[in-house]
This record gives sequence, C-alpha cells and structure tokens, in this order.
Amino acid sequence: MNNDLHEGLKLASEVFNMVNEEVRNDVLVLLAPPAIHLYGLKNLMNNNSRVQLAAQNCSEHVSGAFTGEISATMIRSCGAKYVILGHSERRQYFAESNEMLARKVDQALTNDLRPIFCCGESSGVRDKGEHIAYVSNQIEESLFHLDEKSFGRTVIAYEPIWAIGTGVNATSGQAQEMHKSIRQFVQQKYGKTIAGDLSILYGGSCKASNASELFACQDVDGGLIGGASLQSIEFVNIAKSFPE
Repeated sequence: MNNDLHEGLKLASEVFNMVNEEVRNDVLVLLAPPAIHLYGLKNLMNNNSRVQLAAQNCSEHVSGAFTGEISATMIRSCGAKYVILGHSERRQYFAESNEMLARKVDQALTNDLRPIFCCGESSGVRDKGEHIAYVSNQIEESLFHLDEKSFGRTVIAYEPIWAIGTGVNATSGQAQEMHKSIRQFVQQKYGKTIAGDLSILYGGSCKASNASELFACQDVDGGLIGGASLQSIEFVNIAKSFPE
C-alpha cells in the first residue's frame, strides 16, 4: 500500500523505459500496483509486452454485497494477467485461510488470471524443523484440487516470513532447499513435466545485492519483490540479475 496514482504512474513509467532498454528479452517483468492504479498503468503501457500487470489480491466471490472487495472479473477488465494470492501480509492481517485461498485461486483461473500463490513459514515453524511440511500443507490445501491444466497456469512464490523486514536474510542454500522441496512435492501430485515447468519465485527480502546469488539456484526461477520495487533502478537491477 504505497504511492498515490501520480507517484505510481511515474514509478511504472521509469520501470517500463529501463526494462525496454536494459533487461534481457527472456526475462518477464510483472508489476503489481494497488488495484486503483491498474487501469492507468494499462493505458500507460500501450501494449508493452515486456511488462505485464498483476493485482495484489482478489475476492473469493464472483460479485454481490461485499463492499470494498474487488473481483477477479474487475481485475481482468483492467488489463491484468496475474494476481497475487495468499501473501504473508494477507494471511497475517486479514486471516486468509488455505480454504479461502483455494476459492480465490478458482476465481482467478475462471477469469483467465494466473495466480501467483504465496506460501511460507514463520521463524517458530522453521525453528521446530517443520517448515517443509508446513509449506507443503499450504500448497496441498489451496492448489491440489486443481486439474493438471489449471495447475499448470499457477506460479508459486515462497516467502520465508522470518526473512521479511527482520534484518535476517535467508541464505541461497535455504531458498534452494525449500524451492526444491516444493518442486518435488508438486511432482508427486502432477508429474515431472508439470513440476519442471512450474515457476517458483523467491520472496524474502530479495534485492539487487543478493539477487544474482539467489537466481543462480537451480530451483529459484525469479523473485517476488517487496520494498525494493519502490525504487525503479533497484527493481530493474534485480531483473538484470538472472544468469545467462
């Protein structure tokens, strides 16, 4: 929840220009602004395929008396192609459950939005050595009802909650361990091809200074960027950090 409309359009314009000039063509860049910025960014982009839009959340309902909520249909009509679901802040502050997120995933896919499904554990869970089982359960309860085609349209973002805004960063080894376990867990359900094609993003204080090391990990396919996305140069430098 940052930037008014003028500030958001200015930031996005800077990102668009730098992506076109500096980022490799095989790197997909997504922007997930506040929902009220989506339509303005769509017009600003002018069909720029190098950068695509995502929403930060959507309702689990189709429509109706849910004042303040934003439906997947509304988001899609503003030009977004992706939607972030289950972000750690949504889980923590708005009590979003795995069951609710399963319904949100269904709404997104029904409206031709690709879900970016967030999962991750607290420091308490990790300290008990239960982090892999915990994240696997989040994925199972929210995504494993999907058929192969629908699951193939999802993206997973791993957020180690204990490494977000705490000053404690996950090592590349810790990120790789969890990403590998997620891919193996998906493979058990959907097979090797779907698991291999799955994009798994890392979302724990990823910034330009550590992006290269993280993105070099075999099972880290990209980043879900938080605070660093508010600085256009920093954000684009992260996008430039993928190994050749």
